[in-house]
Formats: sequence, structure tokens, C-alpha cells
Amino acid sequence: MSSDHYPSHPQTDLNPAGDCSRAHCEPKELERSIDWKQGLAIALGVPLLILPSIGYFTGYVWAFSIILWGLTILLGFIQNLAFGELATVFPKASGLPGYTQTVFGSNSNKINQGKFKFGKFIGGFSAWSYWFGWSPVLAIYAILIGDYFQGLIPALAVIPKTFLSLLVGGFIFGSLAVINSKGLKNGARAGYVLAVVSLIPLMVITLAPFLTGDFHIANITGSWFPVDWTWDLQHVLIIFGLFAMAEWSACAWETAAIYGPEYKNPNTDTPKALLVCGGICLVLYILVQTSVIGTLGVDQVIAQPVSPMLPLANISLGSLGASISIIMLIGAMLLIIQTAFLSSARSIYSMSIQGNLPAFLSKLNSHGHPMNAMAADAMFNMCLILLGNPTAILAASAIGYMCANGISLYTYFKVRNDPEFSRLERPFKAPRGWKNVALATAILNVPFFLVGIIYLNSLELGWATTGVGFFVLCLYIPLWFYSQREAKEGKAAEKDVILGEISV
Repeated sequence: MSSDHYPSHPQTDLNPAGDCSRAHCEPKELERSIDWKQGLAIALGVPLLILPSIGYFTGYVWAFSIILWGLTILLGFIQNLAFGELATVFPKASGLPGYTQTVFGSNSNKINQGKFKFGKFIGGFSAWSYWFGWSPVLAIYAILIGDYFQGLIPALAVIPKTFLSLLVGGFIFGSLAVINSKGLKNGARAGYVLAVVSLIPLMVITLAPFLTGDFHIANITGSWFPVDWTWDLQHVLIIFGLFAMAEWSACAWETAAIYGPEYKNPNTDTPKALLVCGGICLVLYILVQTSVIGTLGVDQVIAQPVSPMLPLANISLGSLGASISIIMLIGAMLLIIQTAFLSSARSIYSMSIQGNLPAFLSKLNSHGHPMNAMAADAMFNMCLILLGNPTAILAASAIGYMCANGISLYTYFKVRNDPEFSRLERPFKAPRGWKNVALATAILNVPFFLVGIIYLNSLELGWATTGVGFFVLCLYIPLWFYSQREAKEGKAAEKDVILGEISV
């Protein structure tokens, strides 16, 4: 099926009727320029999200962290089969943000004009939560890259960490914006290069202990849980919180669906990119955690919580391996920054084109790329870098990601049940009864995992992190009301222009 022959669903289009009011008659749609392999190349940063969490998870649940990663990936397949179907129902929507806004905003656009549109508000809030789940990746990894640079180059130790992180962030965000300004093709090429730079060394360092004899299965079988572990309410909440953080990392391959409006054949490209990326994540997440614990043992991993890949490389590859692993980690972080940058910018664009954020954020450049959205995203992350604590930023971000996942899964349940949407064409369809599986998973995300991450945050970082998370989520409220007023004024201005032309 060519890209010119997708089913037309006026009620589901992101920019129906060619409305120029949101984009000032600039290019109104993202350019369809990539196939599933190029989308996969951009999304390949997702497997590398395990890196900052290896030691963190080991500290709480020891070797059971291997099982936790595996269960989370399987949960990701449950969720992403649903999202893959939504991608073919709404081929013009930008992933999770686009699906929720399209579904929840459909009826409210037809009735109650001039009144509070609850469905539209909820759809936009889900998209905002998803953006907040992805966007802080930029700040987190800019801070980590600054830390690694100081470890790699001793002369940089005299520079204050926050200032160095701001320099690193500004350079990386600006470079990626320039690279991607002419469309996703350049981003995909950069993804190929960064994937080779980061994934291949990661695999070499991970597999080396199995070949050199440094891997010992007894390090795993003898250390499943901490000696004082009990299955009381406190520890169950910790497990729920760890699942939330694991989802933030291991289920994030749904980002492959966000490029739906830019795939040449979204009905086939989106499911392919999702399933292949999920398979890669399943192998890498389990393998990396297994190799690290089996080689170093739980105690050594806990002693090196931030970067346990460094001693793993030293043991298996010698001192040269440690230097290679630092370079590898930096390359990996650049790849995940690009993945997050493109995903979060498209979330902003999607919200703006739907009228849930100010109109200037929906403006595209001459190559059909949302540069204003990228600039706004970069500035937000430069502010986050000032917090200086990547763990606190991640923990706050995970709150938004749980909200987005829960609402998006309910969106799928609604699409399967609602007569308005159930009749739409589905080139890819999840197995029979999947709507009930998705609903159960939605309930697992909200409230259980959401409560768990809030509790885990209170143990680790106090209530400040939770406060930051909810503060950012609540920023959506004034922005949304401003956008509704802006849209209303824009329609009034258009009406005046039309009446003036008629009178003339």
C-alpha cells in the first residue's frame, strides 16, 4: 500500500480539513520519509536505558533484578501489541500522544463548543504525561556524560559539574537539532552510526565473561534476594516502584510507534519496528543484568552502583576495556538522547496541532520538521540540568510515564469498544480478547505502579522528587487553558476575515 492511499478518517486526523490556523499555512504534516528499519535505528537507544539502573535494581532485589527485567519486557509486549494496533487505526497520529488526543478529543470537538471539554483535556494530559516521561532523558544523560568526561579527562575536574553538564547539554541538543532539521532520514543515519558505536561494544563487554570463564552462575543462584527480604506491604510497594522504573526503561520501545506520521507505510512499518525493537530489548536487558551480577557478584555491583560496566570491562578485557567502555557509554547516551529528543519533540508537536499547547509549537520548517517543539524541549531540559541529580529527575519522570501508559491502555480499550472507532480498518490487530488484557495492564500501571514509584521516591529522595513530578504535570493546566483561549480567538479572527471578504 503506498503512502498516498491510507484510509481517510476525518474524525481521527491530526489536522482535519487542512486547517491552517494552527500552523499558519506552513507544511501541515510531518514528512513521510522513513521505513521501519530507519525507525528502528532511531529507537535503538531504548535498550541502553538499562545502564543507569543496573546497580540501582541490584541494591534492592539482588539477582531477582534479572527476573524483574524479563517480566517488564514481557509486560512491554502486552502493552505494545495494543499500541501497535492503535498505530494502524490512526496512521497519522504521533504515537501514544496522538492516539489519546484523537480518541478522547473526538466527541468533545463536536459538542459542548465553548464549554470545558473534559475528554479533550484528558487526552492532552495523557500526551503531556508521556512527554514528561521521555523528555527528561535529555537532561539525565547530559549530566551523566559530563560526569564520565570528568572521569575520562582529569583536567575537566576543575570545572563545576553543573556548568559542564550545561555545556555538554547545549552542544548535544544543538547538534542533534541541526542533524535532524532536514527530516528523520539524517536522524536515522546518525542512529545507525551511534548504534554501531554503542551496541557492539556493549555486546562484547557483556558476552566476554562467558567466554573467559569469569562468569559464575553461583553468584546468581546464591543471591536471589537480600537476606532480610520479606513479602510485607513495604516490600511489595518497593517491587511496584521498581516495576515502574523498569517500565520507564524496558518498555520505552513504544517510541517506535511515535514516528507513525513519518513512516512511508505506517500500517506495516510501525508493528515491524515495535516487535523487532522489543525482541532486541528482551535479549539485551536480561543478558546485561545476568552478565554483570554473574561476573561481579551482588556485593561488587552494589559497591559500584553508577557504572558497574566499568569493572566488568576491566575483568574481562583488561584496563583497555575500561577506557573502551567509557567511550561506549558516552556513545550509548548520545543515542538515547537522540531517541528521547525526537520522541518528546513530536509529543509537543502533536499536542500543539491538537490545540492542547500553544500554536507556535506546531510550526514545521520547510522540511516538515517540528523545530520549534525541539527548541522548547531543549530549553526545558537545560533547566532540568540545574537540578544536578539524574536519579531525582528519573524518579520524577517515571510518575508521568505511568500516567501516560495507564491512560493510553485505557484508550485502546475504548477504541475496541466504542462503535465510532471499532469499525475502523485494522491492518494489524492484537489477539482476540486483548482489550481485557490491556485493561488489566492499565490498572496495574495506575494505581499500583504509580503508588509504588511514589513510595520508592519517598524512601530514596524524600517527597521533593514527587513534588517536582506533580508540579511539572500540573503545568499542563494553565498551558491548556491558554491554548483553548488562543484557539477560540483564532476562530473568531478567521470568521471576521470570511465575513469581511463576503461583504467586499
